[in-house]
Amino acid sequence: MSRFLIYILMCFASLGAMAQPELAQQQLIANHNRSGSNHYAYPYPAQPLPQLTPAPAGYEPFFINHYGRHGSRWLTKQSSYTRPVKTLEQMQQQHLLNKQGEVLLETLRKVAFEASGREGELSDVGAEQHQGIARRMCENFPEVFSGDARIDARSTVWIRCILSMGNETAEIKAFNPQARITSDASYHDMYYTGWGYGEDTLANAQRKAIRHISDSIFDARIKPYRFMGQIIKDPSYATTHLKQCVKLMEDVYDIAGSLQNHHAFDGMNLFGYFTDEEIYELWKVKNIYWYLQWANSPQGGHRMPFIERALLTNMIETADAAIANRDRHGAALRFGHETCVLPLACLLEIDSVNYSCDDLNTLHEHWRNYEIFPMACNVQMVFYRTTKASDDVLVKVLFNEHEAKLPFATDCFPYYHWQDIKPYYTQKLKTLIQWPKAL
Repeated sequence: MSRFLIYILMCFASLGAMAQPELAQQQLIANHNRSGSNHYAYPYPAQPLPQLTPAPAGYEPFFINHYGRHGSRWLTKQSSYTRPVKTLEQMQQQHLLNKQGEVLLETLRKVAFEASGREGELSDVGAEQHQGIARRMCENFPEVFSGDARIDARSTVWIRCILSMGNETAEIKAFNPQARITSDASYHDMYYTGWGYGEDTLANAQRKAIRHISDSIFDARIKPYRFMGQIIKDPSYATTHLKQCVKLMEDVYDIAGSLQNHHAFDGMNLFGYFTDEEIYELWKVKNIYWYLQWANSPQGGHRMPFIERALLTNMIETADAAIANRDRHGAALRFGHETCVLPLACLLEIDSVNYSCDDLNTLHEHWRNYEIFPMACNVQMVFYRTTKASDDVLVKVLFNEHEAKLPFATDCFPYYHWQDIKPYYTQKLKTLIQWPKAL
């Protein structure tokens, strides 16, 4: 084979490699629902869960420290459903809608009707998610939930979280009617169950200060011309009404990503109004938004993980109490929001969730929101001890029911020694003392 032919073949191979979609793009093409970001329905066990690693010989689970997001829900604002309907109705009155636009309007009317009065409420899919999570916890760790197990469940005051808690505790009660379960949802506990971010005025101010970054990226990347061209008769309308059309495109995209959270919409698909490339770009902008606002971003001053310092402190104190009482076993279950799970996972440095970068153009290569905080996402810290009078306590962390890595060495992965875990996080929490507590 001549050198020239070899060179040509190498060029074609290089072009083929360049044309390969990135991992995130491949995953979104394979499943458009992932692009829903925080609206992505909990994918397990529809996607198979990995088999858990058996505990070292002689160790048994006795306690679970848990924080979970509420399950699938309706969108939190009624306007998210009604605004695109009103926009399309205005276009209809101006005789702008084509046949495909009329179909979209009728579909959105049906969705808005079903959603009326239900903003933010738990859906039927959300209830099933928490039933399944609780069932698997009982099956995986029966020692924790057997006999006179003490289960303390706390929730934020939002009804979707309270109902998520109720679905889990009911499943535990079905597994073991003798379990002693207490549950509460009170403003008294909101400082650690859900309002950690509300009490950190510096973090709040920082989030507002950097919001313009994701907004400007959205404005630069999201163009509605092709999207509008398929539903209106006059393509030039999108040029003269750009802001309105961009918002309509975003609203339809958000609703498309939310339909997966309701059995009533099984078979309904609004992603067909978008190309794969549009879905990819819309998701990347959403991914950047969530990273900047709630994760360990340098743009946010690395402050956001620490908004859950009260939650982590509570988990440490609760674990110490459970360890000190060798006669008890059970769980501490907490139910809240993705805006708590994400900072908590960053603070714990679970897997790569705590990733930090300045280059937002490459963020999606390392940090993908649908892998972190789908509906019903959860952190489970499972504690193990021996039947002998030993001070050694092992901990395994499950993140969305997958065995997770923590930021220090261990001789028995995925198990870690509590004597290593507690000092690490306690010291990390102390570093916040050097920062301003508020503005």
